[in-house]
Amino acid sequence: MSETKTTNYLFVINDAPYGNERPYNALRLALNLVKREGTHIRVFLLGDGVNCAIAGQKTPDGYYNAERMLKSLAKRGEVAT
Repeated sequence: MSETKTTNYLFVINDAPYGNERPYNALRLALNLVKREGTHIRVFLLGDGVNCAIAGQKTPDGYYNAERMLKSLAKRGEVAT
């Protein structure tokens, strides 16, 4: 009998959602990891990172929408501020 091992990941996002790519890269990686079986994702938004969760964001031209990425992730992982 084999046991399924769970791998836990914690992402701490403390940068504003727009202006640099760190929040985008963290959310993109988390969204890809959460698809793997036996993986549990937690995202903690801290400081300017809480702005990633603002509803109804007006995304600057050429940028991703951090709110949509977080919503998708929250359906399969955990998001806390």
